[in-house]
Amino acid sequence: MNYFNFKHLKGDFFGGLTAGIVALPLALAFGVSSGLGPSAGLYGAIFVSFFAALFGGTETQISGPTAPMTAVSMVVIGSLIAINQGDVSKALPAILTIFLISGLMQICLGIVGFGKYIKYIPYPVVSGFMTAIGVIIIVTQIAPAIGYYPSEDTEFVKNFRPIAEERIQEKMLNEKILEGNLLLEEITETIQKAKNIPEEEILKESKLIAASRTSGVLGSIKFLPNTLTRINILEFLLALGTIIIIYGFKRITTAIPSTLVSLVIMSGIAVVFNLDYRTIETIPSGLPIPNIRIFSEFSINSITPYFFTALTLALLGAIDSLLTSVVADNMTKTKHKPNKELIGQGIGNTIGAIFGGIPGAGATIRTVVNINSGGKTRISGMIAGAVLLIILLALGPIASLIPAAVLAGILITVGIGVMDYKGLRAIPYMPRAEVSIMLIVLILSSIWNLVYAVGIGLVIASLMFMKKIGDLTAKDSSIIPIKEIPWKDEKNIPDNVFIKHINGPLFFGSTSDFQQLSKQIPEIASTIIIRLDKMPYIDQSGLYAMEDVLVDLINSKKDILLVHIAEQPKYMLERIDIIPDLIPQEQVFDSIEDCVKWINTNTK
Repeated sequence: MNYFNFKHLKGDFFGGLTAGIVALPLALAFGVSSGLGPSAGLYGAIFVSFFAALFGGTETQISGPTAPMTAVSMVVIGSLIAINQGDVSKALPAILTIFLISGLMQICLGIVGFGKYIKYIPYPVVSGFMTAIGVIIIVTQIAPAIGYYPSEDTEFVKNFRPIAEERIQEKMLNEKILEGNLLLEEITETIQKAKNIPEEEILKESKLIAASRTSGVLGSIKFLPNTLTRINILEFLLALGTIIIIYGFKRITTAIPSTLVSLVIMSGIAVVFNLDYRTIETIPSGLPIPNIRIFSEFSINSITPYFFTALTLALLGAIDSLLTSVVADNMTKTKHKPNKELIGQGIGNTIGAIFGGIPGAGATIRTVVNINSGGKTRISGMIAGAVLLIILLALGPIASLIPAAVLAGILITVGIGVMDYKGLRAIPYMPRAEVSIMLIVLILSSIWNLVYAVGIGLVIASLMFMKKIGDLTAKDSSIIPIKEIPWKDEKNIPDNVFIKHINGPLFFGSTSDFQQLSKQIPEIASTIIIRLDKMPYIDQSGLYAMEDVLVDLINSKKDILLVHIAEQPKYMLERIDIIPDLIPQEQVFDSIEDCVKWINTNTK
């Protein structure tokens, strides 16, 4: 079968064209939201869309920057820009290097076959994370939507002047101390210089502090009263008009993307009437060029603290993409290749990072638009990327006139749409443990750190799952005389024989109950049958717990008989010589009938 199927070229063309147009406003908005500017969002959409389609495992997938990926990217971008005193240019090589590493990690995940394990991510973790993404986007876009930028508010910035002076003085002293052999005269001279800091330097540092203190959900909420007293009516009306059109136009028709309609209408109004509005950053004209500084200025020390964040981006992109792949499968009645999809996404994100783009993933809305518009093969995704490149080359200067408030309005609707309302509505009805996990991830992601919140959520979910399985295993497993609840095939068992039924896996969550075995068997029992018919698995903790119990029983002069051991447990028991050192091979049976025969022959 040919890798490219041109039988559906017409459908692929219109699907890719429509998806590319839909992606335009979102790419610009996500780029602005990330902190790297609209061009970074556009470059990410171009390269991730094209190469993820070319090398991926989902024929109709459309990829590009998404809300979850952008939210995590903001953590990296904000941290590194702050470290570099607010200089985006200085921070950019390290930022893009982390994005590149994330892409390479995705490729590795695909190569090792990680795709099949995505389904084991607990729903409460995903639900809490997605709702947190919505909260973060909505809250952080309030200020841009009303035209307020804290670092440009002179009166507000003045509040941070004392802190700025202290920081600058501290930096100057630290620099001198690091030089070593500091003389008293040099210390005095440095202190004197610190008292005469240029006004421009103090102002610059004050702006950085103001921007940092008002960033994120906590910062935005803390200074919200100050923000709401500085509403720019024009910017607010532009954002509000954008939101109204996005939701209102959907009621008229869904044939034309309402996001694009709102972008064109509100930007057109602002330009035609020559309104005094704030534009987005200028989008560079011409072809994107590779950022060679990623390699020439590479520093392992600058990115080491962010390896976990890069892994989180890789995993999040994998989850985001494969969930979209499932949606595409349901619509097209096809079957995607998960590991190949991860490799394709990784290649797209790696190349995108080299050209200065923010990372992306499979985008559900854009994929649905592509399929509904006729897209049937990977060619549609490649066309979507090409369409965005053509828009960049032909309409870059025009796109630079888009009002920043319009993109803020678009992002607010994205934030509203990405929240998991299904999970929120289920809170009154779901088990408390699962609700707790969702709320923990939601709260920690919103006010602390997305990366750590997901990790904590996974750990808690895993521990709760293991406890539940352990409880169920202990409940089903019992130590009882045969006369009370015998199995159907347990007949003619002498009174001095006790049977232990192990129902379910014996693992670290269920060992404590199993270890009570030797204490619960009365002295009259001379023979113990341990039936392993329903024990499909034993881990190392269960293995050593069983060994301890068997040693205790043998020391108590009990005969131990093992019946019907499954393949994995038998392999483990033989690996540490429980069989045949503790339990001779002749005391291991394939059936209860053979076991009873041995009892009748060898015991009184």
